[in-house]
Amino acid sequence: MAGYETIETGAAPIKAWVKGVPLDDKARLQLENIARLPFIHDHVAVMPDVHLGKGATIGSVIATKGAIVPAAVGVDIGCGMMAVRTSLSANDLPDSLAGLRSGIEAAVPHGGVGVKGGWKDGVPNKVKTRFASTGLAVRLEAIVAKHEAIAAGNSLVHLGSLGGGNHFIEVCLDEADRVWVMLHSGNRGVGNRIGTYFMQMAREAIAKKGIGLPDRDLAWFDEGEPLFADYTEAVVWAQDFARQNREQMMADVLRVMRTLLPSFTCDKSAVNCHHNYVEQETHFGAEVWLTRKGAVRAREGDLGIIPGSMGARSFIVRGKGNADAFHSCSHGAGRVLSRTAARKQFSLEDHAEATAHVECRKDAGVIDETPMAYKDIDAVMAAQSDLVDILHTLRQVVCVKG
Repeated sequence: MAGYETIETGAAPIKAWVKGVPLDDKARLQLENIARLPFIHDHVAVMPDVHLGKGATIGSVIATKGAIVPAAVGVDIGCGMMAVRTSLSANDLPDSLAGLRSGIEAAVPHGGVGVKGGWKDGVPNKVKTRFASTGLAVRLEAIVAKHEAIAAGNSLVHLGSLGGGNHFIEVCLDEADRVWVMLHSGNRGVGNRIGTYFMQMAREAIAKKGIGLPDRDLAWFDEGEPLFADYTEAVVWAQDFARQNREQMMADVLRVMRTLLPSFTCDKSAVNCHHNYVEQETHFGAEVWLTRKGAVRAREGDLGIIPGSMGARSFIVRGKGNADAFHSCSHGAGRVLSRTAARKQFSLEDHAEATAHVECRKDAGVIDETPMAYKDIDAVMAAQSDLVDILHTLRQVVCVKG
């Protein structure tokens, strides 16, 4: 049975679920810097997909009292996963999946930055309706009224779009050959703008107070300050936008599948979980701001999604409610190589071989997302066996990348 290793820092300890998986020195130093912040509550929890991030380590769970570090939440606020199981089976899929992949790519904007990554030929009415009816439009107006710079981020034009990098849409088969749809994305351009803007505001606020930091991206807002309230309002909005973004994409993917595949139904409830976000929770006797940066909430009974990579298995899991992990688990396999290192180390032939069983891009533009750039997902799952139970094991047959 897995468990954590304790790393002493001279301040708050670090509890790390890293047995059998790598934890590099730069990520360890970054974690120690976080643990020494004056408002850390009890300890810092580290998931087995841990790797170096901007300011805060990806794969970390940080409980704070009276303060929030915007860089710990990051710029992809509310980024997460969604999965739906259908009544289709492997036998219902065509021999060639190229048409299904191209249909999804045509229906869901993907890749690019700015308008290029969104609805190029005008935002569909269904997206405008979602933006208005969910309250996203009115709430964003209130935020922009106080912080005009946020208006520069794309919001409506990106609602229902995938983005690039490690974001994806997949059609998968589980252990019973049932067909699933799974996708990974977040808040897109507007959330990036919110995150970047408030990270800069935090750096300026800390500098005015004359506080020295080992990393300027560990700047924070103190609770009770106007900027703290403005940030939490904006970050909650961005998290809601990210969830609506995933729901819009899922609806569009299922619509494509209904035109190309036999008639099917979907399970009544879908799994839709953030893995870059902050919210108020109670842990170890105190109400705290809990930031999960590359981690999924895993209270007892919570359903979550832990993806592998373009060629590795993914998992639908159920949380065990481990208190030492702040009721959390990993958000994926976690990178073992930087994007630059992956592009230098692997060839198109390496990538094609690793993804031979998947209908997906096999060009130079996705070499940095090749499976070998990530940790062994089986080792990652073994390291957190006391955090989650595996309910379903999924293997991709189609993968759409930006």
